[in-house]
Amino acid sequence: MKLALVRQRYNPYGGAERFVERAVAALEREGADVTVISRAWSGDARRVMLVDPFYIGRWWRDAGFARAARAAWQHAGFALVQSHERIPGASIYRAGDGVHRQWLEHRARHASPFERLSIALNPYHRYVRAAEKSMFEHPALRAVICNSNMVRAEILRHFAIAEDKLHVIYNGVDTVHFHPRERVRRNGGDIALVFAGSGFARKGLDTVLTAMARSRLPLTLVVVGRDRELPRFAALTRSLKIDRRVTFVGGVEDVRPHYAAADVLVLPTLYDPFPNVVLEAMAMGLPAIVSDQCGAAELVKHGKSGWIVPARNAAALCDALDLLEDRSQLGRAGEAARAAVEPHTIEAMAARLLALYRGLVQ
Repeated sequence: MKLALVRQRYNPYGGAERFVERAVAALEREGADVTVISRAWSGDARRVMLVDPFYIGRWWRDAGFARAARAAWQHAGFALVQSHERIPGASIYRAGDGVHRQWLEHRARHASPFERLSIALNPYHRYVRAAEKSMFEHPALRAVICNSNMVRAEILRHFAIAEDKLHVIYNGVDTVHFHPRERVRRNGGDIALVFAGSGFARKGLDTVLTAMARSRLPLTLVVVGRDRELPRFAALTRSLKIDRRVTFVGGVEDVRPHYAAADVLVLPTLYDPFPNVVLEAMAMGLPAIVSDQCGAAELVKHGKSGWIVPARNAAALCDALDLLEDRSQLGRAGEAARAAVEPHTIEAMAARLLALYRGLVQ
C-alpha cells in the first residue's frame, strides 16, 4: 500500500509529529509503503519528500505549502494521501489539530472586545476557516480520522459532511516506554504537579498557577514546554508569590523523568483535541486533571483515574487539587489511569489505521 502522510514541519516536542513518527514506524512494520511530505522533517521516517516554497507570514506559509504538497502527491500517484494539514483534495484528513473555528469560539468567549475584533479581522484566521470548510466538504475527501469523539461532534456541528466519513481513532502510546516502573517512590513531602505542553495560554497554565496559589496544600509544579510568553508566566508566579515552588524546564525530548518525579499531571486546557501528554502520563501511572474541553477527558474517569474540571475555572481546579491530600487516593487513581490507557497501544492504533486504509483501497 503506497501511502503519503502530509505534515508541514517537524517539531521534536510536538504531539502531532510524534504521532506521525510512531504511526509511520508501526505502519511500515505491517508492510505499508509510507512517504512523509513535509517542508522540513528530521524524524525517523524512512522516506521523506521535501517541499519548501518561499513564504512571508503565516497565511502565505500555509497556502504555499498546501499548493506545493498537493502538486507533489498528485505527481507521485499515491494510493492514499493522509493530510495532517488543512489541505483540500486529500483522500484522508487526520483532525489532530481539532476544528479551528471551534477553537476561535472558545477563545473569543474569554477575550476582550478588542481581542474579539482582532480575531475577526485577522486574515490568517479567515484563510484557515475557508481552507477548513473547503477541505471537509471537498468531494475527494473519503475519510476523516478524529482523535476524539469531541472533535467528531465539532466537525458535524460546523460542516456539511457525511457521518460515515468520520472515524474516531484514539492516539496510541508506547506502554512499555511509558511505564509506572519509571516512577520515583514518594512518601510524604510536597505534592508534585507536572504541566506539559507548549502554548501555555491555550493549555491553561495561568489557571494552574492561580489555583496553586489558592490551594491550602503544599504544592510544587514543573512546567515542561516552550512558549514565547514565558516571561509573562514567570512574572505571574512572582505576583502570586509561588515562584519558589514553580520550575520552568523548557522543551525536552524525553519527558519521562518529569512524569516519574510527579504525583499528578495537570492540564486544564481551553481547547485541546487530544494531547499525547495525557496518554503518556497516565501510562506511567499518573492521574490526570484535565478540562472538559480536552478530548483526552474521554479516557479519564472523574474521581477514579483523574479529575475533569471546567476550562479556565481556577476555583474548580483548586477544589480538585485539594483532593490530592489523600495520598492513598492518589495511588489508586494512578493504577486506574494506567489501566485506562493500556488498550491504547501504538500497535492497536496502527491496526485500526490499516483496517481503515484497506477498506478505502478496496
